[in-house]
Amino acid sequence: MSKLKKCPTRDGSRDKKDLIRFTVYLVIVMVVAYSLVHFVVSRSVVSGHSMEKTLSDGDNLVVDKITYRFSDPSRYDVVIFPYLYKKNTYYIKRIIGLPGETVQITEEGKIMINGKQLKEDFGLAPIRDPGVAEAKVYLGKDEYFVLGDNRNSSEDSRFFDVGNIRRSQIIGRALFRFYPFQRMGRIR
Repeated sequence: MSKLKKCPTRDGSRDKKDLIRFTVYLVIVMVVAYSLVHFVVSRSVVSGHSMEKTLSDGDNLVVDKITYRFSDPSRYDVVIFPYLYKKNTYYIKRIIGLPGETVQITEEGKIMINGKQLKEDFGLAPIRDPGVAEAKVYLGKDEYFVLGDNRNSSEDSRFFDVGNIRRSQIIGRALFRFYPFQRMGRIR
């Protein structure tokens, strides 16, 4: 039967080295975790019904915060941005209009981009209140027009308190729903 012997150390130098290694390792893990949460991905919880059927109240999402550092947002991306008039309040909406385009909502509730009807299947009901988009809305070189999928129950770019969203305001895009588990999956 073999016995284990404790390795002798001089003046506890090995213990000190192990403690220093562990401390360095812990600091690296904390820096990586902080960087991931603040610069790469974060968690967000949906509050409200403006994105129904795509997202529901209480859905937990993973938000991609890095993609837009290297590429421009695209039409139909679901993005998160701050509400300018209330601190720590964020909106989640779908990009409909891109920089340089004109957006208008007709009396029949149809969305027109540069004079052509938008082909999409996110907002199924005709829009009852076109808001400022009753007339053509011109988007600047860094502006986006966003709508909630539940178009008749959404506060979005049609209204003055939200308006057009600047690229610098976009925090990230909703990438993945991880809760509730039965609806887990990529956000389309």
